[in-house]
Amino acid sequence: MRIDEINMKIIQHMKNGRKPVSEIADDLSITENTIRNRIKKMTDQSFLAIKGVVDTDKLPNHFLAAVGVRMKTPKLVDKAKEFSKLRGVVSVGVVTGHFDILLLVLLNNEFGLFQFFTEEVSKIEGVASSDSFIMYKSINWMVPYVL
Repeated sequence: MRIDEINMKIIQHMKNGRKPVSEIADDLSITENTIRNRIKKMTDQSFLAIKGVVDTDKLPNHFLAAVGVRMKTPKLVDKAKEFSKLRGVVSVGVVTGHFDILLLVLLNNEFGLFQFFTEEVSKIEGVASSDSFIMYKSINWMVPYVL
């Protein structure tokens, strides 16, 4: 899929996922049908997702953790995909620097860091080491609710 200037403008308007297509069409001087078709194509091809996100600072007893992981294997993309399926994992990236993979994890009082490591990370073979960073305050960090 080619992301052109019109698609980028639609995406900018979609920051508010509840914004009516009619308003986007009026703002861009394009028909509603064209906007709907482009949104559908971008969502069908997993380029754009329209979903509810939460501010974990406002959710009682919830917090985010960044987890850096070093792997024993060079198959980092395969391992990142495995991590992405674990409970609590919001997103995963293969990164440069001290770690090979960086996870963003949503946790709460019932499913905390200890449970994440003992029940979830233990399923992944080839983990050499990890380091966790609890976010005690997040600013403008909205995530899908994955627990």
